[in-house]
Amino acid sequence: MAISGRDAGTWRNWAGNVTVTPARWYRPVSADGIAEAIAGAARDGLTVRAVGSGHSFTPIAATPGAMLDLSGWTGIVAADTRTGLVTVRSGTRLRELNADLDRLGLALANLGDIDAQTIAGALSTGTHGTGAALGGLATQVEALELILADGTVVSCSADERPALFSAARVGLGALGIITEVTLACVPAFALAAEEGPEPVADVIERFGELAAGHDHFEFYWIPYGRNALVKRNNRLPADRAPAPLPAARRFYEYEIMENAGFGLLCRTGRVAPRLIPRLNRITSAALSRRSYSDRSYRVFTTPRRVRFVESEYAIPVDTAPAALAELRREVPKLADPVMFPVEVRVAAADDIWLSTANGRPSAYIAIHQYSGLPYQAYFALFESIVAGVGGRPHWGKLHTLDAGRLRELYPHFGDFVQVRDEVDPAGRFTNAYLDRVLGPPPAGPVTGLPPEGPG
Repeated sequence: MAISGRDAGTWRNWAGNVTVTPARWYRPVSADGIAEAIAGAARDGLTVRAVGSGHSFTPIAATPGAMLDLSGWTGIVAADTRTGLVTVRSGTRLRELNADLDRLGLALANLGDIDAQTIAGALSTGTHGTGAALGGLATQVEALELILADGTVVSCSADERPALFSAARVGLGALGIITEVTLACVPAFALAAEEGPEPVADVIERFGELAAGHDHFEFYWIPYGRNALVKRNNRLPADRAPAPLPAARRFYEYEIMENAGFGLLCRTGRVAPRLIPRLNRITSAALSRRSYSDRSYRVFTTPRRVRFVESEYAIPVDTAPAALAELRREVPKLADPVMFPVEVRVAAADDIWLSTANGRPSAYIAIHQYSGLPYQAYFALFESIVAGVGGRPHWGKLHTLDAGRLRELYPHFGDFVQVRDEVDPAGRFTNAYLDRVLGPPPAGPVTGLPPEGPG
């Protein structure tokens, strides 16, 4: 189904920092419908972008051309509980996928901490979790099906069109529209979670030891505070039954404290920014401890209802302590105080061309600022720190790098662009963001605007 002109409406991402009014909306509910939408956009001279849940902070999904809403293209297509191979439609949200896999006795080996994204959107932007021995979500992909700019339906894997597969697992939506994803799942498992405050200076000093010593490790530093909230998640032995947080405690911890309570503090800080350092010191001192165990996806993910903007960079894991120490020294010097925590995670090296962990074990530092508060100087400071150690930006989070700099950071950047130019030489799937980070396609920048005359 296509909706055109004024009826299309304005699209906003989750954070509200990206808005666009596309010339066409398509809401296909089949692979044929997706192909028809691409063909229809081509007839009208429009670029095409697929949109998921809008959880990217960059305008990676935005286009003034045709936007494909894949929320009607969901569900598991096939599942083999013996091999763990599961094929899922691209518009399926991680929240629904996790629940469906659990009913099959399966799970994803690693996840990020937000489950609102579609599987295709999460893959295309390089979503990752944390774990020194584990890769990001894209490392769990066995095969992909895409519809290319010419309407061709293609499959790719390590054995079938391997170059396209190496590019498309983190493809930025630049190669085609993903229709199906085949994932290598593992038997369902539970995690034992230990969460609590520790002096941030000690956590940074012991970073390598802590990251290597746990299946999943991360911490949050609240600027101006002395404590970090440290999370250690380890696999629960199969013969031990999980002991989840009681429903009332879970509601209190996550909905009351981490969302409603923290949101109130953020709104206070936005009204009176001079109070932010004091509010953060109080929050840091008040961090509580909790120990529980639960199904893996219920430990990995948490609800996020307080809106913010974010920048995240992957850096070589051994450079993280020095980068974090510098960030701690410099943040108090900023004219505009920082309300939101800094999140730190780790991942194993992988071989995916535009994965932020390509070829190197990585530490991920993610900085945030509450919506409505100034963030530009803070994010610029952060970029200056990580630039010195070859930081690679998360594709869905705010950064200022362009193709010239990114080519220096990714050994296979040229290979990716070559595949993009082969499968989409006219730039049907490009937009302003992709033109910046990849360079324009061979045909040159495409406006994505419809031709003059009736639509």
